[in-house]
Amino acid sequence: MAPADVTYAITGATGRLGGRVARRLADAGVAQTLLCRTPSRAPVLPGAVAVPGAYDDGDALADALRGTDRVLMVSASESPDRLRDHRTFVDAAARAGVAHLVYISFYGAAPDATFTLARDHWHTEQHIRAAGIPFTFLRDNLYADFMPALVGADGVIRGPAGDGAAAVVAQDDIADAVVAVLRDPLPHTGRTYELTGPESLTLTEVARTLGAVGGRPVSYVPETTEEAYASRAVYGAPDWQLDAWVSTYAAIADGSLATVTTAVEDLTGHRPTSLDQLLRASADGPAAP
Repeated sequence: MAPADVTYAITGATGRLGGRVARRLADAGVAQTLLCRTPSRAPVLPGAVAVPGAYDDGDALADALRGTDRVLMVSASESPDRLRDHRTFVDAAARAGVAHLVYISFYGAAPDATFTLARDHWHTEQHIRAAGIPFTFLRDNLYADFMPALVGADGVIRGPAGDGAAAVVAQDDIADAVVAVLRDPLPHTGRTYELTGPESLTLTEVARTLGAVGGRPVSYVPETTEEAYASRAVYGAPDWQLDAWVSTYAAIADGSLATVTTAVEDLTGHRPTSLDQLLRASADGPAAP
């Protein structure tokens, strides 16, 4: 158990993952600083203080993090400047003397990863290593929680995923893993964990599960890469974002996201949640904040 005087700082508390972590720490009686671009949007939690902490403001970050023992760095929102902002945050954490940094990375992060945004995560990891901050990298697979969002209004999932599969992981399991590392970081210093669910699912299997739980027909229709770009062009998104959307499916297709690991259970002591379990729990009550 962590000493009572250990200090914690959490980023992303206004979002789904950071908010889950902050609530778990608050429920455990842990005081924490919530770094937010807009502190007024932070959850009101016992023992939590919200302060300005935009990723592109190195001076404010360094002030907020000075002397902090354990910091959760949730990756910034997708943008062309995300890697620059990550480096700003890491440099500020190093200046502030952060004792341990837990970074939310992506499964299989590599400089040549099929999923284009996983490349940013790899470069961020390298910057953290170079900064000399004791770290733990938690590389999440695709969020199981987001699988319903893949379904179009016609009940169809479309994308160039072929017959590939992904070991999708629940955000609650990720949050449990984060808290386990934050509360006792020493055994995890310098380590990288690939967080997955308990099974690897094709999009046909994802569609079948969504349909069975939701009570409506859901199917998967494979697209070619060219068809995927064309069908998404109507959103007017910039090229880098189109590349990210399409490469998500390409990473499923080539097996980049398929391997199931034991990391969630190793870190938390409980088995990871299946997509079916997640969907049925959500159907029985409000989703976790």
